[in-house]
Amino acid sequence: MTEQLNADPAELAKFSDLAHRWWDADSEFAPLHQINPLRLQWIDALAGGLAGKRVADIGCGGGILSDSMARKGADVLGIDLSAKGIRVAMLHALEAGTPNVQYREVSAEALAQEQPGAYDVVTCMEMLEHVPRPESIVQACATLVKPGGWVFFSTLNRNPKAFLLAIVGAEYVLNLLPRGTHEYMKFIKPSELAAWCRAARLDMVNTRGMQYNPFTRRYWLSGDTDVNYLVAARKL
Repeated sequence: MTEQLNADPAELAKFSDLAHRWWDADSEFAPLHQINPLRLQWIDALAGGLAGKRVADIGCGGGILSDSMARKGADVLGIDLSAKGIRVAMLHALEAGTPNVQYREVSAEALAQEQPGAYDVVTCMEMLEHVPRPESIVQACATLVKPGGWVFFSTLNRNPKAFLLAIVGAEYVLNLLPRGTHEYMKFIKPSELAAWCRAARLDMVNTRGMQYNPFTRRYWLSGDTDVNYLVAARKL
């Protein structure tokens, strides 16, 4: 069964080794803590408010986004294949008293078979570039969401600029991320993600780039999708 999972054992091991540091805002996960308010606001606005909505967070890791969406009033299920990450997420929810959030160690594909059309919103952030078959994840997200519901992705573009900024700059020069966090050939062009969305009957309605200024340490959304970018799609 392990061989059939859409997961790279090396990637799972990499994030599992750091799992205990998910909620340390000064750790290797600092960039996720810093961009989380930005992406949360973007998701909340496009989805027409998360309050009262049923949300699945695919590849939730230690639960940074899941927790914040639950605090916006959503009923959230975060899933991941890292057992250590899931335990950290569950422990944090318990300690913080976060309402309406649950976590499971299950694949996106398995959850899609189990609960098709069960969610108003599905999020899959910073995950597609870490799996062997990202198109399978896109299809699973489409299966999980209700007709008319929202699916949100974020990933990294594949071009020389992205290589220089996201790998050389972020991992080797600025040390924003541990070296080896990303593999350039796993980056995904917006045209590739758009094709997978069309095949899964998802209509891409909004694409935004995420920018970072290393001097001010500020992130913001823009129209530049050359490096980090976010996609919002609706189920047809």
